[in-house]
Amino acid sequence: MRTSDLNLGSRDKISWVTATAFGIFHVLAVVALFYTTWQAVVVALALHWVCIGWGIGMGYHRLHTHRSYTVAKPIEYFLAVCATLTLQGGPIFWSAIHRIHHQRSDKPGDPHTPHDGKWWSHFLWTIFGEEMNANTEVMGKYAPDLMQDRFYRVLNSWHWVPLVVLGLVLLAIGGLPWLLWGVFLRVTVGLHSTWLVNSATHLWGKRRFETTDDSKNTWWVALVTFGEGWHNNHHAYPTSARHGMVWRELDLTWLQIRLLGKLGLAWNIRVPTDDQIAGKALSLEDAA
Repeated sequence: MRTSDLNLGSRDKISWVTATAFGIFHVLAVVALFYTTWQAVVVALALHWVCIGWGIGMGYHRLHTHRSYTVAKPIEYFLAVCATLTLQGGPIFWSAIHRIHHQRSDKPGDPHTPHDGKWWSHFLWTIFGEEMNANTEVMGKYAPDLMQDRFYRVLNSWHWVPLVVLGLVLLAIGGLPWLLWGVFLRVTVGLHSTWLVNSATHLWGKRRFETTDDSKNTWWVALVTFGEGWHNNHHAYPTSARHGMVWRELDLTWLQIRLLGKLGLAWNIRVPTDDQIAGKALSLEDAA
């Protein structure tokens, strides 16, 4: 199946479901600022860590898409559920899109290359083309490993349910401030944090490795995404569980994966050796 069959990159059709959902979330994220309590802020920060750090970084990206380490199924499923709380689609959809990105990075067919425009790579790509978030059958052709698992097929089709449940729980416990901060503002910040990896890290930063794309290491993106901003490192070693290759490249996701390994909860952790990094690097001083 060709990626063109997905209608990726097409600007002829707007996905009104996605556009409307994102619009509502952005408006209510602003409203949240008028309902600020310290408890609501703490809830939002904690959920940002759980949903972006655990769900996207440890789960969708390094585990489900690249299989850079292995954990027991309950942990794998838990991380996937955490990731659905980001409003970025289900595990099959997310992994499929990211795998296509690596296959065609900054070339025709890349879903979100800045070559098609800075704003396109940041968020416009999400609201144009066919609505594929819950199209498990089509997206599963790009993530056949995940399609073999019934849990992932169901979660992908109903990826919005965990977020709705979370919203109801937050509303019941903390009222409107918790709902607005813990769901709408937190999700909006998380979306832009993740989208920065698609846009900013292909535009600004430094390159440690010579890759066939424009990926760069962008320290400030790494800060808001728990280590995902070391994007040039990642494109050089896509299956590495570690993205920050030297001590000064803070990679909190890697530290958490390493902790799981020390606790015996993760194994088959894939990382390049120091000699491999040094041999392939353009200059160890290039990453900042």
